[in-house]
Amino acid sequence: MSSKTVLRIALSTFLAFTFLSAYAQDVKPYLGRWDLKLKAADKEYPSWLEITDANGKLSAQYVGRWGNARSLPRVEIADGKLTFVSPKEEEDSKSDLVFQGKLEGDTLSGTVNAPDGSTWTWTGKRAPSLKRSKAPKWGKPITLFNGKDLDGWHMSDPKSDNPWKVENGNLVSPGHGPEIIDDQKFMDFKLHVEFKCPEESNSGVYLRGRYEVQVETDSIQEPPSHHMGGVYGFIAANPEQRVANEWQTYDITFVGRTITVVQNGKTIINQQEIPGITGGALDSNEGEPGPIYLQGSEKGHVQYRSIVITPAKD
Repeated sequence: MSSKTVLRIALSTFLAFTFLSAYAQDVKPYLGRWDLKLKAADKEYPSWLEITDANGKLSAQYVGRWGNARSLPRVEIADGKLTFVSPKEEEDSKSDLVFQGKLEGDTLSGTVNAPDGSTWTWTGKRAPSLKRSKAPKWGKPITLFNGKDLDGWHMSDPKSDNPWKVENGNLVSPGHGPEIIDDQKFMDFKLHVEFKCPEESNSGVYLRGRYEVQVETDSIQEPPSHHMGGVYGFIAANPEQRVANEWQTYDITFVGRTITVVQNGKTIINQQEIPGITGGALDSNEGEPGPIYLQGSEKGHVQYRSIVITPAKD
């Protein structure tokens, strides 16, 4: 091998190393999961983003103002700036939403072209791991629904003309109405819920107000994680139990990000991690306690009765 060839190889190796080092320095701070807040004129929308790097190729998963976690068609990090794109078809917009921002300290911040033509600002904090160093000790069970009235609960729209009702001792979803939210907040807990879901109906049980366990009989054409017992957009139930017009039970254990769901006495999700918030979350403050809430904005009249939570002791 000639000295020129050796020099050429050495130079190529040096340039490749320099490029990779610069790339890693530019990209690494942005990798991982982020809890986002989109600040529009009317309200603040919770959102979530995960950026990963596989052999120099970036990819991103995103939860927007609604819907499930989905892959984005474009994510780039260059010159200390982050760009990611959410397609217009997912955003009820005439144009793609192009998010641009940068990392300053431990906070992402930037702007995005809004569907109405204005400009929104957005911020992001790194999502907490929520790992627990030891198993929880459980406190005393708390009955959340008294079977008589809506005491201890409030609706997302208190002025709605289509509210939740209590009929024959059961809590009944309105169908295309407001959500109903428990007044208390919890972090780690065990939750027992009894429900009856008619044909072609849809509701859900939100944990900490951020993570939806599906209650539905109308999503068979959608991905498995949208089906009965799944954590919407993230985890499918296995085995799946799609039953309509019968009383059923969920026994859910939720510690940190780890969830176990037992439906009708059979484990359908076993010690799996929920990566981030699901569509419909009340906020993106994943490190904080949150309420139990029941979805009322989808169709049908799903009934709930016994709702009992056993929180972990501090």
